[in-house]
Amino acid sequence: MDLRGKTLIVTGASKGIGRALASELAQNGVNLVLNARSEAPLEEVATAARGKGVNTLTVVGDAALASNAREMVKAAVGIGEFVGFIHNAGTLHPGPFLHELPEAMFEDVWRSNVLAGYQIARFSYPELRRSKGSLAVFFGSGAAEMNVEGIGAYCLSKAAEEHLAKQLAAEVPEITCFVYRPPAVETEMQKGGREAKGSGAKVLHRVFGELKERGALLTPETAARALVQILQRDPRRFHGKIATYKDGV
Repeated sequence: MDLRGKTLIVTGASKGIGRALASELAQNGVNLVLNARSEAPLEEVATAARGKGVNTLTVVGDAALASNAREMVKAAVGIGEFVGFIHNAGTLHPGPFLHELPEAMFEDVWRSNVLAGYQIARFSYPELRRSKGSLAVFFGSGAAEMNVEGIGAYCLSKAAEEHLAKQLAAEVPEITCFVYRPPAVETEMQKGGREAKGSGAKVLHRVFGELKERGALLTPETAARALVQILQRDPRRFHGKIATYKDGV
């Protein structure tokens, strides 16, 4: 798929894989609409992307709010050649058992991983159905198939997010929609797991700590590059399915 000159929305673009993804896409000539909740770091990413010669706009705020999702799509359409979105944003809140997690934290995880994806699809799909070669990418996780003490809300939300992507793929087959499961990557989420407090902390320290100790964590840049490779090759083969890092290397 030739993405040069096209426009993509990327959520969670101020740090981690989202930041690396914005850089990699810009390097490949993709115009961007970037979203995150932190304004200053998001603008840093946007400035760097503009320095690579691509049109880049930002929408600061919670992607789960309809007004922000609508604004992202409006900005992408305004740039032109809007072909899709990559929903990378996510929240972990590690430590407490699920029944101990405060309602506000549970809602934050759900909004970031699931509701935001729904809102972006809600406003994007009417536009994307008008153009050939459009796509929708959702960041999944192996956690969607696990029960891990201390990240129950995350596991639950990732399972729902992956199902959301598959549902969209079934309902609107003309838009290539798939899940990208990145490898274990050194991000703030990983650090949060290693430093978690609460009833599930002991398990999380072991699970996340072992990844660090074994040198199993890849860089955000490596994970982002693999996804861009998937998009540039033949993303359609993953429609309604799960693509992994290995599919992009």
